[in-house]
Amino acid sequence: MGKDFEIVEELPVDATPEQVWAAIATGPGIDSWFMGRNEVAPGPGGAVSTAFGAYTPTLPITAWEPGHRLAYGEAPDPDGRFVAYEFLIEGRAGGSAVVRTVTSGFLPGDDWADEFEAMGLGGALFHRTLVEYLTWFLGRTAVPVTVFGPPVDDWPHAWRLLHGALGLSDTPKPGDEAAFTVAGVSRTATVYHVSAQTLAVRTPDAMYRFVRGFTGSMVAMHHVFTPTDESAAWQSWLDELYA
Repeated sequence: MGKDFEIVEELPVDATPEQVWAAIATGPGIDSWFMGRNEVAPGPGGAVSTAFGAYTPTLPITAWEPGHRLAYGEAPDPDGRFVAYEFLIEGRAGGSAVVRTVTSGFLPGDDWADEFEAMGLGGALFHRTLVEYLTWFLGRTAVPVTVFGPPVDDWPHAWRLLHGALGLSDTPKPGDEAAFTVAGVSRTATVYHVSAQTLAVRTPDAMYRFVRGFTGSMVAMHHVFTPTDESAAWQSWLDELYA
């Protein structure tokens, strides 16, 4: 058993194709909306490399058409597993564009459903963050923050704790206002994405994202548009929240 899959999204953005390309086809651009730290060896025969905890894939580039099309993906494992990513950019009037994203591949085994759900929810978060980046932070480069909290045994309780710590209701929705304190600094933020396994809020200088990690902990996957490295502060915040 296993599952072939293809997930397609269309993202209207107020950015030119060249600006979109800089966000999806350069290391600093990808650092500002995806996850972990990223490097791009550009051009045909190049690769996109990501470092996110122990996950460190290097994916060969299979299509490189600046301002139009980017594709990269891994070779199939012996069990058939692979994931491939494609971005198609269409310029529109007024300096805007539509980005069509295609995530496809194969998940082996009888337990593919949980992984597929997490992949779909994670992809929706990343793509929504790409739109937020191109809307609110265009031209700025983020410092990525990756922090893993303590193991979680009760996820409904873990989400209630997080929502409360962010000054949100138990059922937050996009547009809600959050308020929280990290390392003695009070902040206000706007929720921009919510799903069963993710929550993301935006301040004028950061996008703070919380994800149910596949290995069983709450993961902070933030993008901070200031020189300050907030990793230690967020590690303490998560450790205290889930102590």
